[in-house]
Amino acid sequence: MGVTPSPMLWASAPVYHSPQPSAIEGVPWLRWLFWFAVFFGLLPGVMAYVVWAERKVAARFQDRIGPNRVGPLGLLQSIADAIKLITKEHLVPTTADAWVHTMAPVLLLVSAFLMLAVIPFGSGLAAVNPPSGLLFLVAITSLSPLAIFLAGWSSRNKFSLIGAMRAVAQLVSYEVPQVLATVPVVLWAGSLSLVAIFDRQVDLGWFLLSPPGLLSFLILTIANIAEVNRAPFDLPEAESEIIAGYHTEYSGMRFALFFLAEYLGIFGVSCLGTALFLGGGTLPFVGGLQVNAFGTGRWPAFLATNAALVTIFSLKVAAYIFFIFWVRATLPRLRVDRLMDFAWKYLVPLALANLMIAAVWFELVIRPATPHHLLGWLVTAPLVAGAVVGVVAINRAAAKASPGPVMTPRLR
Repeated sequence: MGVTPSPMLWASAPVYHSPQPSAIEGVPWLRWLFWFAVFFGLLPGVMAYVVWAERKVAARFQDRIGPNRVGPLGLLQSIADAIKLITKEHLVPTTADAWVHTMAPVLLLVSAFLMLAVIPFGSGLAAVNPPSGLLFLVAITSLSPLAIFLAGWSSRNKFSLIGAMRAVAQLVSYEVPQVLATVPVVLWAGSLSLVAIFDRQVDLGWFLLSPPGLLSFLILTIANIAEVNRAPFDLPEAESEIIAGYHTEYSGMRFALFFLAEYLGIFGVSCLGTALFLGGGTLPFVGGLQVNAFGTGRWPAFLATNAALVTIFSLKVAAYIFFIFWVRATLPRLRVDRLMDFAWKYLVPLALANLMIAAVWFELVIRPATPHHLLGWLVTAPLVAGAVVGVVAINRAAAKASPGPVMTPRLR
């Protein structure tokens, strides 16, 4: 699992390897049994209680109590909801394409599960580690617009189709800044492997702790929220917009699969942001010391190291998810034209400008044998601030210059 940077990219960088080998790599059946239990046993249960947590958090924001009837503190409410959805009748419209209508939520769920397969939850704790793991992740997430479109089209409902088209337009638009926000990380790590990116942050520290890294993280977080259809970007499934969007004609457990995929997506993008910018399960400034604190033995060191890494990783992911809940409870829903303008007129230009600033940080801090952190901050911080102010100023000037929509009186 060791990663050796390319000499063409890293002319002066030292060769490094994954600090802690996986103790389960030599036992293939144990490895696959472990990941099967995690993905199909643990994660669905965790997602059920993420729903409970969101309802509790939203209730506190809105001065309510939230679930409190089924079990202590309402902890069994998610189980009761799951039983209700499993036992409800599943209806398919007479004119619908039954096979596609059935497979659309399954495809969406598969996309969400495969997204988690390349996430390094700890040292040696990635289900798979392809050399182009980040590229694999981008390709897999592109299945979700297809699944959503098939759900709306196969229902033979015009409202579902309109909701699906709106969702596809949103997802495709926000995929562009989402991918661009990850390019600085690829430049700094010298690899598309998420395990290599984790290893590099063990050596260099969190990628968040730099001006271009902070801007990339902000862009990625906004795009992540839009990619999982969360407020204020939840127009595709907003009852006030188009009934319930692309899943209007779904009922029972197949309706629940859409929401399971949505919450798996929330968990997945939170893991992605944590792995790319927050150092995975490492603490700031002590990554190497933390990973190697228990030595290099096999099972004892592997278990002790990953107990710490997975715990810290989980806390970071929980904080990321809480922030997404906070945004939903705070911000109003965007209008559809402003939603699209925000992606193409603000996030994409900022992400492109940040690529050049990230290259400056690379030349000043990462490439040299002696990093110049202070000089890197002094040079790139004004550039990041200037890029943000410039993009906002250009768009405001363009908005003032445009005549705006023409309001025509409605004849009665």
